Amino acid sequence: MNVAAAVTALNFDEIERISGEELAPIARQIDAERTYPEDIIRAYGAAGAYGTHIGGVDGNTDLTDAITSMARASEECLSTGFCVWCQDTLAWYIASSDNDFLKSEVLPKVAKGQALGGTGMSNPLKAIGEIEPMRLKGERVDGGYKVKGLLPWVSNLVDDGYFGTMFHVEVDGQDTPKRVMAIIHAEWEGIRLKLDHEFVAMGGTATCNVQFRDVFVPDAYLLGDPAGAFVQRIRPGFTLLQCGMAAGIVKNCIDLMKQVQAPLGHVNKYLEKQPEDIEAEYDALVADVLEMAKTPYDTSDAFFKRVLQARLAGGELSVQAAHWAQLHCGARGYVTQGVAQRRLREAYFVAIVTPATKHLRKMIADLGG
Repeated sequence: MNVAAAVTALNFDEIERISGEELAPIARQIDAERTYPEDIIRAYGAAGAYGTHIGGVDGNTDLTDAITSMARASEECLSTGFCVWCQDTLAWYIASSDNDFLKSEVLPKVAKGQALGGTGMSNPLKAIGEIEPMRLKGERVDGGYKVKGLLPWVSNLVDDGYFGTMFHVEVDGQDTPKRVMAIIHAEWEGIRLKLDHEFVAMGGTATCNVQFRDVFVPDAYLLGDPAGAFVQRIRPGFTLLQCGMAAGIVKNCIDLMKQVQAPLGHVNKYLEKQPEDIEAEYDALVADVLEMAKTPYDTSDAFFKRVLQARLAGGELSVQAAHWAQLHCGARGYVTQGVAQRRLREAYFVAIVTPATKHLRKMIADLGG
């Protein structure tokens, strides 16, 4: 199926307008009141933000526009930028699969922002990395699987939304369980959502704990059974897309430092890092990411290691940029409504969202780095 033909063309001028005129004025509200910006997430879809990266596995797929659009949202509000990543990743899963049903019935709605959703892969990726046990267990039944367990932290999730996740299935005669990846519809019988708003930032991301009580997952919704080859196919794009969040927040932190140069430059010049220093690292990182964005289906270990290194650099640069932005802004950025303190809280999310800094370092080491 030609999935690219079923989506709206990107209108970056509209992305710019939404970000500057609709998102920027409510970024403080999203943070302080933990407001989920559903209308804005849908508007980005209508502007084509979620369909630029789903050309299929034929070698013509490019993540550049998806990363750039996500970065623009993240410049204003990382909660919104993260929701954009969730929506992009849901589309990425389906478009990267061999499942024609999902491509025809679900993907167009996701790509246009008509159906919202995200990714429930934080726990499965940690389980693959032997960091924590798999939370969801499946049992083969007629026509699909019956799944139970509790999945923490699925974001951008509304009552009728979709998300991708993975579960373990015990197989007779095998010492280790089989991993199966599927798309889940939040309206299915046996699913219960509970909003989780305990983070110091990112409360406006519609992040839920998802309880599975003998949920039937039909074969028509499977992405990989077993999931190993499929995970290897999607992992570079999954990880590269996250760099859009890093790019956006770093750029905004550079701008914050530049904005206070006139009133505070005479004393800020004594700080170890200047905006030009961060900008040089930002430019090099973005160039590297956008070069890799042109070949997201390269499944070689060498390419994936390079992706992981860029993602690690993005998380670390986000925290550094926000740290220096706070010091450059001083007290004016440290007040309750200050932008710099919000960006600092948000930046740590880039460094701890799966795969987190320590997880990335483990994966790089496992690849011989």
